Amino acid sequence: MKRKPCRAKNSTERDTMRPEYDFSAAVRGATAARYAEGTNIVVVERDVLDVFPDSASVNEALRALAPVIRRRRHLRRSANGAAV
Repeated sequence: MKRKPCRAKNSTERDTMRPEYDFSAAVRGATAARYAEGTNIVVVERDVLDVFPDSASVNEALRALAPVIRRRRHLRRSANGAAV
């Protein structure tokens, strides 16, 4: 019976974890549900950053604008004879 040749570990198989990282109290899958929901990322242009400095201000403005957009969409569908 021949012995299999011993294969040296390449650089990708080495342990690259730094000693200062401590995952002893980590919980497996703690953020899995949130990750599974997905994410929507929107990039805000620099010229409107003074008005929308964070996601809360963007969401507030979009919630205020949403009824207007929905109403216009509804009116457009009605004008085209599409079923609502």
